[in-house]
Amino acid sequence: MKKLIGLLLLFLVILTAILWIRTETVFVDKQLQVQQIERQLPLDKDAVVSRLAKGIQFKTISYDDPKQFDDKPFIDLRRHIQQSYPLVHQIAQQKTFSEHSLLYYFPGTDKTLKPALFMGHMDVVPVDDATLDKWQQPPFSGAVVNDVIWGRGTLDDKVTVFALLESMELLLQQNKSFKRGIYLAFGHDEEIGGYQGAAKIAEYLQDQGIEFEFVLDEGGAITQGIIPKVEQPVAIIGIAEKGIVNLKLTVDSQGGHSSQPPEHSALGILSEAIVNIENNQFDTDLTFSKMTFDAIATYAPMSNRLPMANLWLFEPVVSNVMLDTPSSAASIRTTIAATMASGSSKSNILPSQASAVINFRILPGDTIETVKQHVINAIDDERVVVSDFMGTEPSAVSPTDSFAYKLIEKHIRQQNNEVLVAPYLLVGATDSRYYNALSDNIYRFMMIRLDPDGLTRFHGINEQLQVTDYLSAIRFFHAVLQETSGVSVPLSAN
Repeated sequence: MKKLIGLLLLFLVILTAILWIRTETVFVDKQLQVQQIERQLPLDKDAVVSRLAKGIQFKTISYDDPKQFDDKPFIDLRRHIQQSYPLVHQIAQQKTFSEHSLLYYFPGTDKTLKPALFMGHMDVVPVDDATLDKWQQPPFSGAVVNDVIWGRGTLDDKVTVFALLESMELLLQQNKSFKRGIYLAFGHDEEIGGYQGAAKIAEYLQDQGIEFEFVLDEGGAITQGIIPKVEQPVAIIGIAEKGIVNLKLTVDSQGGHSSQPPEHSALGILSEAIVNIENNQFDTDLTFSKMTFDAIATYAPMSNRLPMANLWLFEPVVSNVMLDTPSSAASIRTTIAATMASGSSKSNILPSQASAVINFRILPGDTIETVKQHVINAIDDERVVVSDFMGTEPSAVSPTDSFAYKLIEKHIRQQNNEVLVAPYLLVGATDSRYYNALSDNIYRFMMIRLDPDGLTRFHGINEQLQVTDYLSAIRFFHAVLQETSGVSVPLSAN
């Protein structure tokens, strides 16, 4: 017995040593070491803020029901943009898609360089009437109070549209030509899928044979207090995004009067199928979580580094901890969300058909087809017919050692080298998914700051933006556009 205890103690000592050594040696500081630069741009703060604030006032709402669409706010917003940024509209080659989505092209002199694409969207989600009294400022007021801009679009995503236009207008004032061509693309229906906006633009560009050095869209942000136990702000750059598919489950039956029900009605069979799906969750995959953590590991406490450095032992523990929170769970597996269901039209009528819709956000590595097969296997009932609609495969994974990623990282860190930079998986969807065939380097980042409260304002109540954050976004995009374009010889207007 003493010998056994001794061997056990020796094993524990060796295991502890291995864990400690790996924790201290696996991770190295991966933050780009750059000097912080105070960029001074000739910005008229009041005018800059006023242009965005006015843009917020246009109710460019995307509704699920196309009958509710009102094109006048989109026309008015476009007129406001044209009046606010004269050089952009004097110099760019311009094209409109589906009447309201905009594409600007600023040609480059070096045709051997692939152009770059910067994206944003002009539409916003509706505001629930029941929440209006909870807004501290009206949601389409564009009110500026105590250096805060209020309203729909301040975060998602007029901030990007206007910051890009402000930056480009400033860049054009230098009267220099671009070495690399630059495209700006602003969709009008991102919030309902982008089918008439970004999808049409991407189709056109693909038909033109355009390939992009990189694409930069919304998605990431500078987060504070969102990554547990990491005190410094972390800028997360989306290098991939999950796919989407809706699966419709349908059960047909004879129907009839509810006084003479069968053992299981169509709705009962359907309900059991949904429960079976929810009880058969997809496997977890820590690939993207590990990539994010690797980038900031040396700034995290030992309690975080030890399990992440030793996933060979702690992966089940780490996965279970992440599964406890919906936001982190969504980053490590394909998610299942039952969202819609229907049966009969009256309480005493048995449904002759019952149906439900389940929304899946697909982790890279899974596909629409593997998700569908997983569901069919989980249901294991031929009475339930499974069909898919509105599906988009997960994006490819963009590299973190590319020119574009390093460019974005550099200009984030140059503005504030206290901000850490890390790649991550975007669990939502952006218009950039339509450009997968046009570039191997697609990134998702907005130069705004988000804390846990800020996250709730996306599509929520009291959407707002600090003026200082907006000015930072303009400085960021100006620096990125300037370096990307490689301004050189004098530029003459068309």
